[in-house]
Amino acid sequence: MRGRVWQGAVGVLAAGAAMLPGGAQAAGGVSGAELSLLWAVPFVGILLSIALMPLFAAHLWHHHYGKIAAGWAALLLVPLAATYGPGAAWYEFAHVMVLEYIPFIALLLALYTAGGGVLLKGSLVGTPTTNTALLAIGTALASLMGTTGAAMLLIRPVLRANAFRKQKTHTFVFFIFLVANIGGSLTPVGDPPLYLGFLRGVSFFWPTTHLFHEYLFCAVALLSVYWLLDTWAWSREKPVVPVLERREKLGIEGWLNVWLVVATVSVVIAMGYVKLGSIYILGQSMEVERAIGILLFLVITAISVRFTSLRLREANGFAWGAILEVAKLFAAIFVCMAPVLLILRAGSAGAAAPLVALISDAEGNPVPWVYFWLTGVLSSFLDNAPTYIVFFELAGGDPARLMVEGALTLAAISCGAVFMGANSYIGNAPNFMVKAIVEENGVRMPSFFGYCAWAALFLLPLFFLVTLIFFA
Repeated sequence: MRGRVWQGAVGVLAAGAAMLPGGAQAAGGVSGAELSLLWAVPFVGILLSIALMPLFAAHLWHHHYGKIAAGWAALLLVPLAATYGPGAAWYEFAHVMVLEYIPFIALLLALYTAGGGVLLKGSLVGTPTTNTALLAIGTALASLMGTTGAAMLLIRPVLRANAFRKQKTHTFVFFIFLVANIGGSLTPVGDPPLYLGFLRGVSFFWPTTHLFHEYLFCAVALLSVYWLLDTWAWSREKPVVPVLERREKLGIEGWLNVWLVVATVSVVIAMGYVKLGSIYILGQSMEVERAIGILLFLVITAISVRFTSLRLREANGFAWGAILEVAKLFAAIFVCMAPVLLILRAGSAGAAAPLVALISDAEGNPVPWVYFWLTGVLSSFLDNAPTYIVFFELAGGDPARLMVEGALTLAAISCGAVFMGANSYIGNAPNFMVKAIVEENGVRMPSFFGYCAWAALFLLPLFFLVTLIFFA
């Protein structure tokens, strides 16, 4: 079993690293102004594969999803190399992998491994009140330990507490809404978009002071709706509550991993404050502190694997399948979405000019509610972190100005990226991870479009209210 744990951790790294070719020198990237919308076809293709193949070709998908994802990435890179030259294709590939994917998956791996080594013990029974309390705790913790860390800490206790329930899919859908997304609104540690803003100069507590009311409104509304929905499900189901021979007090086992989560969060914070210059990795300029951070995430992962007992991981239902699936699929997603982001970054000079024109009024002033919805809708299907950066730059890219006179615009961008990452499984990495863990434990989750329907039913009306109250 110990060998399988090590193989799992190495496999996650290999899932991304296997896509890296040899160390050629970059020749320069592609201009987004040159790209037509046809270059978005592989990205649409991988999204449709994730959405439809589990429904119509489940056996093929579950056994070969990594190959299918790599095929869509190749369908982008090969024509890119043929059109703009191998050097340009390599540059874009290396840029995505070195500066975006590897930092992303290294942080997720550390939080997943350490979070999966914390066992929340106790006799929890998944009543509507208990479930609502667990979701509320996770929502509060998400800004302190990240949406990934909070999700990994609480998803298995919620699974155990609801093992006797028949109707429980809604619990895990709302878990994704709250713990994996909206809960991360208040600090740069909470969600990757806010962390990227922090790295660009947005002060650490700016989200805490400027997004608190939006966060509180959404959290209270969703927790209230969830309690009503779960109470209704409970009354219909009339579940037989298991009789416990001995009630176990609530407690935590695996304190080493608690401190490893704290260490991971501390590294994230330090990467925003410590400036050590830059180095070149595979032709890409990376900050030294970010490279050190990646290495520290790997060290934290190794410590967790080495010193966490197998008994604890087994009691927690820990497995590597979820993070391996995220590693493979998001490697291809990051590659395939690169031209889409380049087109958006080109602004009015790119193929998405009509879309970009919507963010300003006739006098050239930013329209906050449009920023909220454009950032949000794109964050639903593109990764929300790079989408945040695109609109951050379109809003001027000056953190000193955006935090003061542009505060409403920056709040709209931040809320759109963080909140609407909940609109699909791929809007934020913990969404897909929670789905995979829940399904590993035998609980059926909605399909890709099924989940989007849940989001449309419960989240879109909420976001219209957020628009009217905060950004109109």
